[in-house]
Amino acid sequence: MINNSENSRLSELLNQYQEAFRDFDNSKPPPAIEIRFYPYVNVNHTIRIRSGKVFVRISDLFEKVPIEIHRALAHILVAKLLGKKVPDNARRSYRQFVNDEDFQKAALENKRRKGRKVFTSTNGNYFDLEQVFGKLNLIYFQNRIEKPALSWSQKRTYRRLGHFDSAHNSISISRSLDDKSVPKFVIEFVLYHEMLHIKHPTKHRNGRRYNHTPAFKLDEKKFAYYYEAEEWIEKNAAKLKRMANRR
Repeated sequence: MINNSENSRLSELLNQYQEAFRDFDNSKPPPAIEIRFYPYVNVNHTIRIRSGKVFVRISDLFEKVPIEIHRALAHILVAKLLGKKVPDNARRSYRQFVNDEDFQKAALENKRRKGRKVFTSTNGNYFDLEQVFGKLNLIYFQNRIEKPALSWSQKRTYRRLGHFDSAHNSISISRSLDDKSVPKFVIEFVLYHEMLHIKHPTKHRNGRRYNHTPAFKLDEKKFAYYYEAEEWIEKNAAKLKRMANRR
């Protein structure tokens, strides 16, 4: 059930989307538009057109954000729908808002509350992530990193070889690396990189997020086989892609 307060808010947002359509093309009236807040796990927004009507779904994290941020979002989504260039001021305002530390905390809590994390085994066909983590933690972190949930990814991937999920305190490593042709130092390097995200959490400054700070990059190069691992990953990118696409 939609109350009067929500109706008033949606009506206010409708004006922003109608204005955005006029800004991009003032030669014709805006189409019919339906706007709803949706309980996405992540900070997602969608815009689609069906039978001449535009449907907008906005993350419910945006229910109470300032109207100027909704104005920026409206211009971003409408530009995407029409294949137009996103205005620089809209892109800048939106990014500055969503990268703010307070908003990021709210988004993280939202993901933690709504999200569902699927874990597989730590023991792969060729490498055991538990053992690799223990070795790295002892050598590089003096056992100061509290062990997160470790898991091989469900599918083989090649664009993202590792991922630290701060919402669920977990590290997943691409199953593409669990192969006899992959040197052990490559697995160690990818896991070491993700462990550094625990040691060096994301920093927020002036509306921007910094995942790889100077301190992070300095520590990353302390890995004994840093250059060898980087070189191997670069040279084998095509091979990893084939492995990921292989059934």
